Amino acid sequence: MAKQDIKRVVLAYSGGLDTSIILKWLQTTYSCEVVTFTADLGQGEELEPARKKAELLGIKPEHIFIEDLREEFVRDYVFPMFRANAQYEGLYLLGTSIARPLIAKKQIEIARKVGADAVSHGATGKGNDQVRFELGYYALEPGIHVIAPWREWDFKSREALIAFAEAHQIPIAKDKRGDAPFSVDANLLHSSSEGKVLEDPWVEPPEYVHMRTISPEEAPDVVTEITIDFEKGDAVAIDGQKMSPATLLTKLNELGKANGIGRLDLVENRFVGMKSRGVYETPGGTILLAAHRGIESITLDRGAGHLKDELMPKYAELVYNGFWFSPEREMLQALIDKSQEHVTGTVRLKLYKGTARVVGRKSPYSLYDQDLVTFEEGAVAYDHRDAAGFIKLNALRLRTLGKRDSKFR
Repeated sequence: MAKQDIKRVVLAYSGGLDTSIILKWLQTTYSCEVVTFTADLGQGEELEPARKKAELLGIKPEHIFIEDLREEFVRDYVFPMFRANAQYEGLYLLGTSIARPLIAKKQIEIARKVGADAVSHGATGKGNDQVRFELGYYALEPGIHVIAPWREWDFKSREALIAFAEAHQIPIAKDKRGDAPFSVDANLLHSSSEGKVLEDPWVEPPEYVHMRTISPEEAPDVVTEITIDFEKGDAVAIDGQKMSPATLLTKLNELGKANGIGRLDLVENRFVGMKSRGVYETPGGTILLAAHRGIESITLDRGAGHLKDELMPKYAELVYNGFWFSPEREMLQALIDKSQEHVTGTVRLKLYKGTARVVGRKSPYSLYDQDLVTFEEGAVAYDHRDAAGFIKLNALRLRTLGKRDSKFR
């Protein structure tokens, strides 16, 4: 689509310096009408300034969309992902990754509503987010035109961006003059920090980088004990108090922060091919993962649990790479959701100086049979002699191999 054919574009707009520059750049480069969309995903910032800034930059009030998506985010994206116990490369709880498909979905909905020709985002050409946003756009609206300013414009430095902002009277916060110390993304699940002071993977992150947790060393010398209730794999209550998904995650974040839980310093493999170092804080999610694995340990059959663990890396990779709306992710989700039918019960945890430790679990669907595992005589018969045949059958191929190999020693 030629530039002159773009009449209206929906921009994912945070109200920060970069997306404000993008807003003005779209107006001047494409001579188009810009519609802004700002999502409240629990990033902890007041969003009304984004509205006022958009108005200041000439956006019509009816073309400024601000939506509170916290409940939808946790209910329809975070919780389904946690049913899978998803961790990219075994560690990362995918806080940024899981937010992008929801933002993309809402942008496409708004584009249809206002008759937009294109959508736009502020992700850079080196990162994963450009892929996540655009795979979401194309999955939901195959013919949509995507404008990715960081891949199009000629700005070569932060100074050039600020000069553009000043030339177009875009307000610049004082701490945005010059290079920012690091880049931050945040939502109700996590915060992530990358770049600048974090680029050397040998250097420990400065304490001021952390926003969602206190240092484990500074956490109280007192154990916090809580219970989390689950229904079909989703957390529904803390200490017996029923809560909505977003309210529950907010409470877990508070508990995690106070106990220094959820910090991760990670060098990961980006989908675009390079390694990057990120500092992630996922206090509530870290507690939730431990608790979910705790309730699964007594309610999931061994075969089902092991199959889930085998599939989890693939599921996590799909989320990380931006394939939330792919048929393979949806197929895996159906299998995972099936496994959660009896993942119901209560988990007791102790939170202490950076750790979330499961110390108790119970469920009406428990597969744990104390009579079977006890060292004392149980009510259920278990003949120890049966194990001999079981072992011999499993050893048959090993004994066959051993006999053959002994001939050549």
